[in-house]
Amino acid sequence: MDYGSLTVGVAVSDPLGITAQGLEIIRRDKENKIRKTLARIDELTKEYEVETIVLGDPLNMNGTRGERGEKSLEFADTLRKRTGLPVVMWDERLTTVMADKTMMEAGVRRENRKQYVDKIAAVFILQSYLDSISR
Repeated sequence: MDYGSLTVGVAVSDPLGITAQGLEIIRRDKENKIRKTLARIDELTKEYEVETIVLGDPLNMNGTRGERGEKSLEFADTLRKRTGLPVVMWDERLTTVMADKTMMEAGVRRENRKQYVDKIAAVFILQSYLDSISR
């Protein structure tokens, strides 16, 4: 997952845990209104028989944790309590840049990129995690 102030990009892996596919972007009106977001995540974890949640860890480029990183840690704790699943924090530095570049190369118009970037960033986060555990 790519957790943002108003969105959560969601990706899932194939049953063998080899590839990541973008699933959806969960949107909310206000940053602190996450009840519906959590309910949707709960539905998705059951529907896709999720065993582990991989959550992007928005570290600063120097490896320190800023405000967004602290909020992501809080969200991870909330997810653990809500779903009962393990949550792995995974370095997400540059995933949004990579997602935007991928869409540019695919010819997606600039005004349309914003609606997909979180889902594609979630794919990069999950794929990076999957690649690391398959080694």
